[in-house]
Amino acid sequence: MPEKLPFEFILSPDPHTACAALREKGPVHPVDFPPGMGAFLVLDYEHGRPALNDPRLAKSVAWVPEPFRARFDADNRILAGNMLDSDPPDHTRLRRLVSKAFTPRRIESLRPRIQAIADDLIDAMLPKGEADLLDDFAFPLPITVICELLGVPVRDQAAFRDWSSTLVGPALDEAQVRHREEVNTAVGDYFTAIIAERRAAPRDDLISAMVLARDDDELLDDQELLAGLTLLLIAGHETTVNLIGNGMLALLTAPEQLKMLRERPELLPSAVEEFLRHDGPVGRATFRFATEDLELGGVHIPKGSVVHVLLGAVNRDPRVFGCPDVLDITRADNRHVAFGHGIHFCLGAPLARLEALVAFGTLLERLPGIELDCDPGAIRWNRSGSLIRGLRALPVRF
Repeated sequence: MPEKLPFEFILSPDPHTACAALREKGPVHPVDFPPGMGAFLVLDYEHGRPALNDPRLAKSVAWVPEPFRARFDADNRILAGNMLDSDPPDHTRLRRLVSKAFTPRRIESLRPRIQAIADDLIDAMLPKGEADLLDDFAFPLPITVICELLGVPVRDQAAFRDWSSTLVGPALDEAQVRHREEVNTAVGDYFTAIIAERRAAPRDDLISAMVLARDDDELLDDQELLAGLTLLLIAGHETTVNLIGNGMLALLTAPEQLKMLRERPELLPSAVEEFLRHDGPVGRATFRFATEDLELGGVHIPKGSVVHVLLGAVNRDPRVFGCPDVLDITRADNRHVAFGHGIHFCLGAPLARLEALVAFGTLLERLPGIELDCDPGAIRWNRSGSLIRGLRALPVRF
């Protein structure tokens, strides 16, 4: 058994370097995260991709051993019963119901509106000649889109930002635990009121579609609606913010790739897939729990252990991706796992890809002189947790 890694490893300021060095010693390693639980990191493609769809690795917190289950239940109260943290047959039913509302046709119909939002944001940035691309573009674009899609007021986006960062981040001290509990209550009250409104008077929005979605005679119950809407709100903007921010940083620090993409805009879809692989917005997959004793990469995983698939590490496995640390927008057969794999493959992937295509295409077309407004070494990553991989700020000039 390899030596157990300390909790701090999961929050490494340079995860790609740390994981590459660790992967050389083996693909699977024990880690003290969450503190006190038996847990393991999976770092390579050979074991990481199958683990994302391994039926022996459950998503439901019902598999969390005592005395840790109470903590998991408290931390995730508002998200209890969401499809991401469910196993078949519950997951199958929930995903089918949500998919009835979250259709490809509904997503594609958003393209003109996403373009209009992107243009409006750049119009506001242009007179200043400089911007924090996160605050001025990468955040307001997807949060506006998801608010309009769900049918909730865009004026509440500041609250949504706080709620999202709290629910995806760790609760490591009393203040953070207390704030998470306050957020659970606030989110529950917020969506409970809106669900009641839509039941009484449905509208042409995603919340109404989810309230009315049927599978034979089955509907989503109130807790399932609360969990599903909270998940869509968080996943619908938090990840896209960082896809845009991380991708633009990668592009602005690789001038030959930036030049190529300007000259060959038909490479934009390939570039978006490479941004997802090179420095995707999700650092690790959500928790999986071993339902039996098993072996991964030659390491024994006892029943009840947590298994973390580090997506960023899997996507830079040199045995699958040549020159993995190099941004290559022409990369062929890019089989990254930024959106997961198997039955839990991200339902919102088409929306994220559409927003990214519009965002990057519009930025490159309308801001031809865009460049970093700081030394690349001054860029700081948000280290509030290991789940989301994103920047604190991205200062640019144009």
